[in-house]
Amino acid sequence: MQREIYSKLLEWKNRKDRKPLLLEGVRQCGKTYILNKFGKENYEDVAYFTFYNNPRLNDIFSMDLDPKRIIDQLGLFRMKKIEPDKTLVIFDEIQLCNQAIASLKPFYENAPEYHIACAGSLLGVLTSQPYSFPVGKVNRLQMRPMNFREFLLANAEDMLVEHIDKSDPTVPLPLPIADKLNTYLDYFYLVGGMPEAVASWINNKDIRMVETILEDIIKGYEKDFSKHASESLTKLTLIWRSIPGQLAKDNNKFVFGHVKTGARSKDLEDALEWLINAGLVYKVIKVVQPAVPMSMFADNANFKVYLADIGILRKMAGVPPDFIFSKDKEYSQYRGAVAENYVLNELVASNGDVPYYWRSEGVAEVDFVAQINGIVVPIEVKAGSNKSKSLLEFIKRYDPKIAVTISVKSGKTDNVIYIPLYVIWKLRDHILKTVKRKE
Repeated sequence: MQREIYSKLLEWKNRKDRKPLLLEGVRQCGKTYILNKFGKENYEDVAYFTFYNNPRLNDIFSMDLDPKRIIDQLGLFRMKKIEPDKTLVIFDEIQLCNQAIASLKPFYENAPEYHIACAGSLLGVLTSQPYSFPVGKVNRLQMRPMNFREFLLANAEDMLVEHIDKSDPTVPLPLPIADKLNTYLDYFYLVGGMPEAVASWINNKDIRMVETILEDIIKGYEKDFSKHASESLTKLTLIWRSIPGQLAKDNNKFVFGHVKTGARSKDLEDALEWLINAGLVYKVIKVVQPAVPMSMFADNANFKVYLADIGILRKMAGVPPDFIFSKDKEYSQYRGAVAENYVLNELVASNGDVPYYWRSEGVAEVDFVAQINGIVVPIEVKAGSNKSKSLLEFIKRYDPKIAVTISVKSGKTDNVIYIPLYVIWKLRDHILKTVKRKE
């Protein structure tokens, strides 16, 4: 599978100031796969080590943190010498060995000729307590579930992606191409972006197998809660399981009282922050004034919470796969929620930052307000074709340089661009080009 993070791995390899790499991400988002693929295609050799259920490997790091000794003993461990600049050394599940995390500092300071790449679950790295975390001594990358562009590439739609990459997202695509993209988007709403689920769908087209995979992933996350969470975070599962229901409400502001009757924010907010730091959910905070930097105008008491993967969202919400064929009102609320969650995930994937949202005094609400290279961009999501009165109210009040409606159509007016749900990965570059032309 082609993953966009691959280009960042190439940049890391070629950096003159390269440090040991720590590739973080939620469980099963493809970290191990992409590091091994990258190593095989760009190095003469790959030395892969996993700390999962491997106490003999942990013992190599228990004596001291001398990188030369560690490299020599790792060579003995694998029965093949590790060559500087020629071998990619991969430490998988590094969060399971605190000493290995601490060793990254002496590797950077005393043995930079060795290319060290580590994969770690955000859940584990967050809660591991190494002797001394190598702050400033590692390059860190975060990997997420697959976005829609990667999903298309996984389905061997390289030519389709190339065509869209070269096109203007505000110009309507020919109807056969648009229909094809909408079909793939429906499949993406079903399957989500977890690589194992995507691979299963592509190879088997059996949604029952996808359901089993998603269920196993969810159970694995919840098992990790008990493994990594401290006693103060025992309410993790309650919050985690409440998110789909909260998203489906008309006012999808996150309410702690909906997690458990009578619950207060002070009782649960630590658990929520833990889930956010672990990369499983995104917290979209209300902004009272859309000005740069928006963090200065954030209303931290009001926020919405989204899941990092829409396949997991569907499975947790208990929505059957046949919802994509239903035109009934039964699933209209869910369709709006999943479209909004999908857009949020695509925005984070393309821009790197979690956006905000804006709500006036009970008059209007704009789903997302992103800060893109210092430009404040209001973004409204419409699962159907209706116009957004909230976005018009935002424009009237703040006169942004550009505003966006993401829906089922393409087009533009003097101050609003319309792009379809299936080309969000083009949004960032198009905004920058459009604003530059106006200036």
